[in-house]
Amino acid sequence: MPSNSAAWLTSSNTKSLEVKSAPYPTPKANTIVIKNGAIAINPIDCLIQDHPGMVFPHLKLPFVIGSDVAGEVVGVGPGVTRFKIGDRVLGQARGVLKTRNVSSEGAFQAYTVLLPDLTSQIPDSLSFESAAVIPLGLSTAITGLFQDDQLALQLPSVPAKPPTGKALLVWGGSTSVGSNAIQLAIAAGYEVFTTASPKNFDYVKKLGAVQVFDYKSKTVVADIIQALKGKRTAGAMSIGHGAAEACFDILDKCNGDKFIAMATYPVPSPPPQSFVLLQTISYWVSRSVLYWLRSKARGIRYKLVVGDALIDNGIGRAIYQDFLPEALKGTFVAAPSPHVVGKGLEYI
Repeated sequence: MPSNSAAWLTSSNTKSLEVKSAPYPTPKANTIVIKNGAIAINPIDCLIQDHPGMVFPHLKLPFVIGSDVAGEVVGVGPGVTRFKIGDRVLGQARGVLKTRNVSSEGAFQAYTVLLPDLTSQIPDSLSFESAAVIPLGLSTAITGLFQDDQLALQLPSVPAKPPTGKALLVWGGSTSVGSNAIQLAIAAGYEVFTTASPKNFDYVKKLGAVQVFDYKSKTVVADIIQALKGKRTAGAMSIGHGAAEACFDILDKCNGDKFIAMATYPVPSPPPQSFVLLQTISYWVSRSVLYWLRSKARGIRYKLVVGDALIDNGIGRAIYQDFLPEALKGTFVAAPSPHVVGKGLEYI
């Protein structure tokens, strides 16, 4: 049996992870085991490391965190028919969720247990490094765009669905979530308007956005309202500081669906030094009250994006199984491009 090692989060007051041995995982029913070829890091991983009790209070340390992996299938559990040993895959590791809560399903190790409904085969032309940037950003976009309690858009397909005649606003198009949201929405038949910095205009246009606006421009809200004039909106996805407030102002002046899928929790910008907990909570509460007041006054609904339900509601399977494997063979781009910092768990 191969040996396994992991970057363990050992306590709530440490600023580093400890690389040491870990049990080699055996695939149980409806799970697979992969040998990780690349691991990606997300902001949520940093937040869990700094404040595990605040983000996921159910975690019992030591624990293996991490969400994004790509690698090769080395074990297939009973009931799994989509995958075989040797398949190249990407997947979202879900170990930190309360419904899972097992270190064997964390990404920061040599071998990780994945759920088939959140795992996709990848073509030989896609490197593990590029594939690893996809999962959590994709899952967040999936949740905001397609769940019934979010924007509830129609699902994407290969080739893309016929145009719906509706326009979607993605505020924060060059982010990981935004990059995936743009491509998913285009494949689902929606026209996408987005924001980015000028250096990323060409990037988001290549992903399929029809118009892009400088999010720092003093006239950006008015410019987007003008661009959407005469169109019917499918709602908005807000990503980044100040995004939700801008989306409220824009949807208030548009016709169509008035719903904001908030992919970013409201936090101070720049974040307070050492991410001071009380200051952040105070800011979050004040923003939440503001959003509620704006929602009531303007008839705009909103909801924070939390992707826990992807395992059970079939939306995850619809994308990871029915859409992504074929899409990656065609025009779907693994974005943004990976920045590789080193080889080995020590570099996490």
